[in-house]
Amino acid sequence: MDNNSFNHEDEAAFLRELTLQDFRDVGLHQIAYIKQVDNVNNTAVNFSIHAADGSQISVMDSYDMALAAVRMNDLYPVTLH
Repeated sequence: MDNNSFNHEDEAAFLRELTLQDFRDVGLHQIAYIKQVDNVNNTAVNFSIHAADGSQISVMDSYDMALAAVRMNDLYPVTLH
């Protein structure tokens, strides 16, 4: 067995050592979530962009603008319903 072989025991041990913060940080710099939100000032619908940890990055006027912003920043877009 070479050093590049997949070892389930080592992987399981590694996963057991991850903290809650480690799980929160998964995808932090690769994924952005797009969520439809109601604008409290009027009846318009906006789309908020959130990092993988849930922190809000931005709010856009349309889904297309939110999607473009996410892609322009080399993030993988995920839509939340």
